[in-house]
Amino acid sequence: MDILLTAVEIVDKRSPHHGKQRNVHLKNGIIQSISTQKPNAKKVLDAKGLKISIGWFDLGAFIGDPGLEYKEDLKSGRKVAEAGGFTSVAILPNTKPVIQTKNDVAYITTDNKNSLTQILPLSAATHNTEGKELTEMIDLHHAGAVGFTDGLHPIWHTDIVLKSLQYLQKFDGVLLNRPEDTMLTKFGSMHEGVESTILGLKGMPSLSEEVMVSRDLQLLEYAGGKIHFSNISTAGSIALIRKAKKDGLNVTCDVVAHQVVFDDSALSDFDTNYKVNPPFRNKKDIKAIKKGLKDGTIDIIVSGHRPQDEEHKKLEFDLAAFGILGLQTFYPTINNHYNEIDEATLIEKFTANPRALLNLVIPEIKEGANAELTLFDPKAKWAYDEKSNISKSKNSPFLGQEMIGTVVGVFNNNMSTIF
Repeated sequence: MDILLTAVEIVDKRSPHHGKQRNVHLKNGIIQSISTQKPNAKKVLDAKGLKISIGWFDLGAFIGDPGLEYKEDLKSGRKVAEAGGFTSVAILPNTKPVIQTKNDVAYITTDNKNSLTQILPLSAATHNTEGKELTEMIDLHHAGAVGFTDGLHPIWHTDIVLKSLQYLQKFDGVLLNRPEDTMLTKFGSMHEGVESTILGLKGMPSLSEEVMVSRDLQLLEYAGGKIHFSNISTAGSIALIRKAKKDGLNVTCDVVAHQVVFDDSALSDFDTNYKVNPPFRNKKDIKAIKKGLKDGTIDIIVSGHRPQDEEHKKLEFDLAAFGILGLQTFYPTINNHYNEIDEATLIEKFTANPRALLNLVIPEIKEGANAELTLFDPKAKWAYDEKSNISKSKNSPFLGQEMIGTVVGVFNNNMSTIF
């Protein structure tokens, strides 16, 4: 790698170059210089109008390898993540077998040394993600698991949540839990409200999320430790977390990028590509999410990447699987639907903040630092269709649409891709 990016705007609050146009020279995986000078380089890229940040990080994408490779495998997952601008992706443990042993962790991480995009395993918190028996968290932590969660399955067992919070304190680990009382959402297909009543579909009430957030916050206050709520979707949950933070509890949360794009009215045509969990809520919830992002209640934005094969989507709405593709369309989603929030603040929510949560090294834009960077164009237009889609699956409501905002290049691990 020997590339000079000329007149690129740096977006990084922690950098003295933030908001400035600079020539950035990358060589042998290192940021050689950041200046107004133009050193010699094998490749020169005119980056005027482009922006660069530290490499993007996705927390909690689903890749079906091992066992569900027909949805997404590690190779295709890396490609789609790279196209989406991500230098690292922490993946959920809901594979077959579940990621819950040192061998499982080793399988996931084997190709990282030869890859631009790093795949980092989130280990199951409980055996087979059944919520009954804790996994060997300390051993898994030392083997390379970056966090602990039952992923797509909420941890229903109150004592297991309590013991997890206590156990993880031994190495400052974090428990990630997706709050959902599955007894309240059983057979549900969409948000419970006026639209679900009109469509005649069983609803998933906001209460199902909020009651679990309330429970886990009480357990956190009792046991100590730290907890992260995955895929928050309701105004009530955000209010609870906001108060808990003010009370000094060690709690964080994330929201899926597409959660502010659609509300429950999008399901009126029974298009299963809009069927997600948590479901699209109402306009009040969307307003609360944006407020939570602005005031810091919501720490992280994630892609919510959930690839599904056609056999699981081309069904009656109530029988179809939940999930939307998210990695490749992440940036245009952010670029077009989060305009009320400062750009640098937004970018922290998928760069520095998820790494800080997992106690990982946060890249820097400074001379001598490892070049882990994402180069992007907020104004470029491109067509997202079956030809440009890189995922093995195609369950996205954005297919066939023009997208505004694209990733131009990704740099990491002494490797680079220029699109």
